[in-house]
Amino acid sequence: MPKFRFILFLSVVGTMLWGQTDISLSRETALTQAIRKVSPAVASINVIQLKEYATRSPFNDPFFQYFFPYQLHREQVKSSGTGVVISPDGYVLTNNHVVEDALKILVTLPGGEEHQASVVGTDKVTDVALLKLDGSDYPYAELGNSDDLMIGEWAIALGNPYGLFDVNKQPTATAGIISAVNLDFGRQESGQVYQDMIQTDASINPGNSGGPLVNSMGQVIGINTFIFTGSSRERGSVGIGFAIPINRAREIAEELKNSGRIDRSFSTGLQVQPLNRRIAEYLGIPFSAGVIIVDISDNSAAEKAGLEAADVITEVEGTKVTSARDIFDVIEEEDLRPGDKVRMRIYRDGRYKTLNMKLGKVDE
Repeated sequence: MPKFRFILFLSVVGTMLWGQTDISLSRETALTQAIRKVSPAVASINVIQLKEYATRSPFNDPFFQYFFPYQLHREQVKSSGTGVVISPDGYVLTNNHVVEDALKILVTLPGGEEHQASVVGTDKVTDVALLKLDGSDYPYAELGNSDDLMIGEWAIALGNPYGLFDVNKQPTATAGIISAVNLDFGRQESGQVYQDMIQTDASINPGNSGGPLVNSMGQVIGINTFIFTGSSRERGSVGIGFAIPINRAREIAEELKNSGRIDRSFSTGLQVQPLNRRIAEYLGIPFSAGVIIVDISDNSAAEKAGLEAADVITEVEGTKVTSARDIFDVIEEEDLRPGDKVRMRIYRDGRYKTLNMKLGKVDE
């Protein structure tokens, strides 16, 4: 073969090989690397739960319904969700609603290795649960910083939607972006308080609950928790899913690990009653919305904060209050504990002022 043809042949072959290599390299992205990094720590959680439901009397006649009222039945049901291993000694983070009322919890790791899990502690308010696997040297995920999220950055949801993990013993992955942060949904009818939630359009479906939301560096930034479906009849993803920020989940998990429960008992030393028009007119207060302090315990959190009898509390942490229950609801929704400060806006002697009250312990 003439020399120039040989050189041309080598050049063409080299270009072809380089092109193939270039294409192969282009398939490797930050997302594929993040999925590969976190997947070994993602677990399928299969649960047998005890559910209670009521049935009515089979008789329509009110006479028979008096003798055969509603009956409470208990039934064992199976459900599934996702968890993520967060330490080499086998601690697993998931949602409380995944393992609530569980009789048995079976955790399956990638590859099919199954473990019986014990419950370290659960917290219904934040919807966080901490499980423990026996043994050590487990693959575990790196936890990121959910206070440092950017709208529009990549987000990956890993987990067990519709039980698909159990098909090939591997978590499935969906990708999207961080759509919004710091979303507050307040207290739900079921008792959870969803605050500072992360929104993502990475597809989240039934079974993804409790699984990790991951950034492009392979760090867990949230725990996937619930979705909006757009319809009461549909259960699938429409691209609006929400995750508990990992910073909050990590704090709850640490407290569960140390004490097995979350202690939200606190003391204020306040006695208040709703302010009404008659009291407002009698005291010369130019409004009738808020609560008026009628008594303060000696050496209490309220006294130390400088609150006084006849002060009118109008706002707590920026939320208007009209009853004692409102004050406690705000403290619970903000997940404040003894030692945390509560910002109060009060009205005293014709002027508004803001005071910070440090919550006390119940036995103080």
